[in-house]
Amino acid sequence: MPSGRDGLYVMLLSIHGLVRWNEPELGRDSDTGGQVKYVLELLDNLALHEKVDRAELITRQVFDKRVSDDYSVKEELTDNGGIISRLPFGPSRYLKKERFWPYLDTLVENLLRHIKSVGRVPDIIHAHYADAGFVGSQLSHYVGVPLIFTGHSLGHDKLRTLLEKGVSKDEADKTYNINRRIKAEETALRFAKAVVTSTKQEATAQYGDYQNFRPKKIHVMPPGVYLDKFFKYKGPVKKLSVYDKVARFLDEPDKPAVLAISRADEKKNITTLLDAYGQNKALQEAANLIIVAGNREDIAEMPSGARKVLSDMLRKIDKYDLYGKVAYPKKHQSEQVVEFYQLAERLNGVFVNPALVEPFGLTILEATATGIPVVATNDGGPTEILGNCKNGLLVNPTDAEAMGNAILKGVTDKKLHRQWSKAGLTNIYKFYTWKGHVQKYVRLVEKIKNIDRKGYYTMKSAKRITGVNRMLVTDIDNTLLGCDEALERFIQFYNEYHDKFVFCVATGRSLSSARDVLKEKGVPTPDIFITSVGSEIYYTSELKDDSLWATHIGEDWKPEKIKAIMKDIVGVTPQPSSGQRKHKISYFYDEKKFLGTKKLTKIFQDADIKAKIIISHQQYLDILPVRASKGLAVKAVAFRWDIPFENILVAGDSGNDIDMLNGTIPGVAVGNYSEELEKLKGRENVYFSEKDYADGILDGVKYYEFIK
Repeated sequence: MPSGRDGLYVMLLSIHGLVRWNEPELGRDSDTGGQVKYVLELLDNLALHEKVDRAELITRQVFDKRVSDDYSVKEELTDNGGIISRLPFGPSRYLKKERFWPYLDTLVENLLRHIKSVGRVPDIIHAHYADAGFVGSQLSHYVGVPLIFTGHSLGHDKLRTLLEKGVSKDEADKTYNINRRIKAEETALRFAKAVVTSTKQEATAQYGDYQNFRPKKIHVMPPGVYLDKFFKYKGPVKKLSVYDKVARFLDEPDKPAVLAISRADEKKNITTLLDAYGQNKALQEAANLIIVAGNREDIAEMPSGARKVLSDMLRKIDKYDLYGKVAYPKKHQSEQVVEFYQLAERLNGVFVNPALVEPFGLTILEATATGIPVVATNDGGPTEILGNCKNGLLVNPTDAEAMGNAILKGVTDKKLHRQWSKAGLTNIYKFYTWKGHVQKYVRLVEKIKNIDRKGYYTMKSAKRITGVNRMLVTDIDNTLLGCDEALERFIQFYNEYHDKFVFCVATGRSLSSARDVLKEKGVPTPDIFITSVGSEIYYTSELKDDSLWATHIGEDWKPEKIKAIMKDIVGVTPQPSSGQRKHKISYFYDEKKFLGTKKLTKIFQDADIKAKIIISHQQYLDILPVRASKGLAVKAVAFRWDIPFENILVAGDSGNDIDMLNGTIPGVAVGNYSEELEKLKGRENVYFSEKDYADGILDGVKYYEFIK
């Protein structure tokens, strides 16, 4: 790792599950699976690389008596110096990943604070899974840093599996937030500079379902295995600490062992493995079955998914009368996982991965590294692993008979068993090492990172704008203006308290138009103008365009291509030239004829256009760069000038104020708001005033106790 700041700063995002370096609780629940192991080992190996200065993993901080205090610790280091940073968002207790979608905007804002505290912007953001993909996309827009995305387990695959089981689309969405998950994956795929997958099959068969799938973005990089931890054991089998855990279940504990290791999850398909074993008498004679399905206390108190899997497992064991033939240890330590593999290898057994879908198959690599032949699902990553390592058979995961016969062949054909074991131990070093993975990864980062790291968010102010750290931000039309009497009361308020806050307007108007109308109405000159729906920022001391902001939002902006497409869109008419700006293309639209923002967004996506569509007052349609909006501009100003988000108050009335009012920044919707803001009702940080225009702003000032 280089000294100073010449090296790379790689930020990984993996925000669900329970993440810790020491004794990770892999398999504890469906959220703490293979992707957690992957990001931890990637982090540790990145920290070791000579070109990496800071390797950091962002995850969720949890305060919950049901889980270890380790998950509340703000920072933890890996063996090689990787940094695990835990940031809070949403309730402090542990939540399943389906439950914290409403709080992801808060995490984005907390990440901005975190980056500010670190004192440098990452060179790359690598988001893992759909939820982190959403966060990474937003953060990438804010700080102008390229995004890498790895989905691990994708929503379309999940939905397909659920539908095959008879679950309706509505039920799937209610239980798993599947529509939001797929939408987040589409967003991440759209804005990512690169998508890292473990196998070619994952790239084509799984990502190929998505509208924003672009083959040129795909980079296949199989992860590695810690070969110093997973190795062939040569000692006596009874000296392994897990031997007694297994032997107490079995009549003949020294028979060959068929081993399966996974969390208790339906898609891991443990029940079909039990059918394969239970229906094959020859296999029962030849070998025992060992199922390591995570740790458990009282099954009745486990999450519903795990409870069902384990209950079904026990029923299958009883159905086939497999007592004395099947071991299912209740608990184990993380460092004992390797011993289960070593036990099975010393007993001349095989490892089975029967999953319905396996995106990659880390357990297969671990088994291979210890010398065990493998029987694995033919759906997903195992096809490439076994193709490379040549150490086993692939089977249809729904065909119990074929699975049983394949396992029997692996156990009873001694010559083939030795051949597979030797091939696996040889080939894993050729294809699956962390050193090789990280070398490829760093080359990719160097290729796509921004050459100039002096972007908008690296700027630090020499002094605050007015020497205070509070900011009042308001829209102009129909918020600040609209009632002369209310405006007069606001001006009186400003004259009395203006030394306590920064005054900012955020408007769809141009700078000249905004200045003229405020001057006409006698409004004091704001400290900051955010104009043209957030695409331009001006400071009163200069009143010239913030060129850094313009550069920041201008990446991937294709105005001529947008205008060409819009010529064919029915129900839209270009606004006059006075309403057009370098980073804002504006139209009037007819609600009855216009196709809608969702369909227009799809047209833009198909044309590889990254843009934001904002409608307001049921007549205005603005198209902006994806990094531009009032809300993004407000947060950018706050970030640059060290103004805490909680010290900001924003006020608005229409659709182009939505993202400014959304999130953790306190906001007020004035009483005369348009119907586009209805969807914000019930949000914790949006106060709907009953007072109109500027009186609504003052009501918000009072409600939030803005002046202290």
